[in-house]
Amino acid sequence: MYIGKSGMLRLLVLVLVFGIGRTNAAEYYVSTTGNNGNVGSSGAPWRTLQFAANEVGPGDRVVVLPGNYTGFHLTTSGLPASPIEFFAQPGVNITQRNVVTPDGINLESASYIVIDGFKVAAMPRAGVRSVGLPSNFAEHVTVRNVTAQNNGVWGIFTGHVDDLLIENNKTSGSLDEHGIYVSNSGDRPVIRNNTAWGNRGNGIHMNGDLSQGGDGIISDALVSGNIIYDNGLGGGSGINMDGVQDSRIENNLLYNNHASGISLYQIDGGGGSSGNVVINNTVHQAADGRWALNIQQESINNTVFNNILLSDHSFRGAIDISDESLSGLTSDYNIMIARFNVTIDEEAGVEESFDLAGWQDDTGQDAHSLAVTPAAYASLFVNLAGDNYQLSPTSLARNSGTSQLAPLFDLLGQLRGAEVDRGALEYYASSTADYDGDGDVDGRDFLRWQRNPSVGSLTDWQASYGMGGLVAVNTAAEAASPVPEPGTLSLFAAVLVFGCSIRGNRQNFLAI
Repeated sequence: MYIGKSGMLRLLVLVLVFGIGRTNAAEYYVSTTGNNGNVGSSGAPWRTLQFAANEVGPGDRVVVLPGNYTGFHLTTSGLPASPIEFFAQPGVNITQRNVVTPDGINLESASYIVIDGFKVAAMPRAGVRSVGLPSNFAEHVTVRNVTAQNNGVWGIFTGHVDDLLIENNKTSGSLDEHGIYVSNSGDRPVIRNNTAWGNRGNGIHMNGDLSQGGDGIISDALVSGNIIYDNGLGGGSGINMDGVQDSRIENNLLYNNHASGISLYQIDGGGGSSGNVVINNTVHQAADGRWALNIQQESINNTVFNNILLSDHSFRGAIDISDESLSGLTSDYNIMIARFNVTIDEEAGVEESFDLAGWQDDTGQDAHSLAVTPAAYASLFVNLAGDNYQLSPTSLARNSGTSQLAPLFDLLGQLRGAEVDRGALEYYASSTADYDGDGDVDGRDFLRWQRNPSVGSLTDWQASYGMGGLVAVNTAAEAASPVPEPGTLSLFAAVLVFGCSIRGNRQNFLAI
């Protein structure tokens, strides 16, 4: 077949965008009924994950069939164009730690790895752990679609890893510490679209930790679209950032957390958490919680726009900041409970407290921000008592934010448009099954529902397929029942995604 110049150009573009197929790579299978003496094919699968981890090389993909397994320890790296992938079909459970470390899945100095779809519960330490060395960081590790429940210390832990992607995971019930912990100077991490709840410590903890080697700074991070609630009974913020700089914290929904909401500070890090953009987050603190936004230890030059910062506490409120962290602060277009605190001397206990007018007068901040009383919280949202943080039709947050630095899409991928709403969620006009807010009910909405079933129901999607409409978000269902597994619908979703029209830009597509 003859391919002209234009055809060759299109072919080259496809190669550049999607990459060349794996050369000398294989797809292997693991099954509880397999045998490690087999060839590892779909018809003759291997028996254990550890055997697969010992055999794989760059470009290989391991497909794990449903069943209960012992975890695995991987030291082999993939390559930039040929990562190693472990893909778990629905119904794969890791019920015993790997044979080397007290974790379910352990990646030791392994780069260019994809871990996708496992359920890991009750491990002595971490559900999934990925670490490099202070002198030789791991890089390009992806952990997605993992359910990590009731693990001893962390759901997902990483250390000394650059270019990390942690997305679409559900981490809950960590007994000692955190749902997701990104540590040790790794730069350019992306932590997006995860749900973290019921962890004793932080929902998401980021710590540069200078004592462990490296510069002690995590830079250029993106923390986006996460739902974080009911964490911190043992202390720790919904989102904790120690030594995190030049990063974005956007579109996150935090509620009923028992310590702080979002914290920027320095204890172990190599410097304050400075130069960050905290924008379009919704934070509603529990009555036993601390401050919605906490900025301490010379964490300077931060920008705080378009957030909703509320608290049910009797005297704590929107922002607690140290005097030395006020330098370079730019805060505006927020909706907040009118309580602010500036720490002048922490050791001596010297503080100043303000209402909104006093805060504006003393700091020059938040000229366009709005104060709300606890009695007015419910007017902002569709159903505050039911943890539905969709904006109500008369919400003060509607069309009142600034477009400066605002994310193009909200927590659920809804296009924000020219008139930006405040908080993590744009206003949705109705409650039909357009779960991604693009104006159509199609395969994208199915995938959105599959990632977060609390946005609606499969029945609604089936009834509305091919129709327009927008949807409310209700996160209460996450707490009410165990996270449902996708089941056999995964294959259906994979077929649907190829049939979806690719509208908008790449960011919207990747947000699914």
